[in-house]
Amino acid sequence: MKGTFLTEEHELFRKSLRKMLDKEAYPFYEKWEAEREIPRSFWTKMGENGFLCPWVDETYGGLGLDFSYSMVLIEELERVGQGLASGMCLHSDIVSPYIAELGTEEQKQRWLPGCVSGELINAIGMTEPGAGSDLAGIKTTARLNGDHYILNGEKTFITNGTIADFAIVVCKTDPTAQPAHRGISLLVVEKGMEGFKHGKKLDKIGIHSGDTGELIFEDVKVPVENLLGEEGKGFYYLMQNLQQERLIVASQCQVEAEEMLRITIDYVKSRKAFGQSISKFQNTQFKIAEIATEIDIGRTYMNQLTARHIDGEDLVKEVSMAKWWISEMAKRVAAECLHLHGGYGYMEEYEIARRYRDIPVASIYAGTTEIMKTIIAKKLDL
Repeated sequence: MKGTFLTEEHELFRKSLRKMLDKEAYPFYEKWEAEREIPRSFWTKMGENGFLCPWVDETYGGLGLDFSYSMVLIEELERVGQGLASGMCLHSDIVSPYIAELGTEEQKQRWLPGCVSGELINAIGMTEPGAGSDLAGIKTTARLNGDHYILNGEKTFITNGTIADFAIVVCKTDPTAQPAHRGISLLVVEKGMEGFKHGKKLDKIGIHSGDTGELIFEDVKVPVENLLGEEGKGFYYLMQNLQQERLIVASQCQVEAEEMLRITIDYVKSRKAFGQSISKFQNTQFKIAEIATEIDIGRTYMNQLTARHIDGEDLVKEVSMAKWWISEMAKRVAAECLHLHGGYGYMEEYEIARRYRDIPVASIYAGTTEIMKTIIAKKLDL
């Protein structure tokens, strides 16, 4: 089901991207999953071909395209696998926009060209060992001392956490502020700064090739020039950007569901039992029909929201709806599709096994299902 915002130019962009992924990603993805990393050489290949941050202005090395092209990119990376999409989508369309929207001219010149080329990989440090959904409860502090901040704290569950060349770190520059969120600021911390350490790579159930790690700050001297936006405005900046982040996660979940349906239809057509393909059994047909219906509903909603987001609409409620419903729908699809594979679905050699273990975290990160429902309730004036 094609979005109304997609044109012939988008299809040419998709065709070019698929050609590259067919050559440079699909043949190696299982190896990357086993080795638990995406090689940096692939990041730079993506950059060389214009597939990182395509929306960035040509002044900084980008293509100057709109967000609709990012959605094409997100979909095609996700079709390869969530481990590939998670880090690159965060880099291109969640973290880099903070630099473009809030950065000074000097900051843009310093970081955006590297983000576009893939020579600089980025991350954002929000979650802490003791603070997740309650962002105002973070403990990481940055104390102003002359021409620099002294940063102390720890971040965890950070996508690109062990490979990032720089990270936007959410910290408290005024720990006494009331309410607490008014004391939050954003600092860009760069690889090589004394006291900044990448912690261990976290051993996850799924998304194995996607890098997830810890960031540790021990008296890190961060120049005041690395303050992003205004001091004390960090919480508001984060809230403004979460609409796009959650739309991206919903899109990733939608693609995962579509891919799981595709491989399951192929499987039930080829698998024989009691003298016929199991696709001929009424139970199989009913299950597939139910899954296909939910997926079509999700795709229709995603296409509508994407078009409205591109037009600049405030869609906090609607994106929250999409994020919780589609992520939960994808989990249901994963369970049904694995079951339809029978015992083979539990074997790692079958693609459904990987996608089954990759998808559950999508209803947790970028705001849990419960947080999404809370936002919706507030927007409904409850």
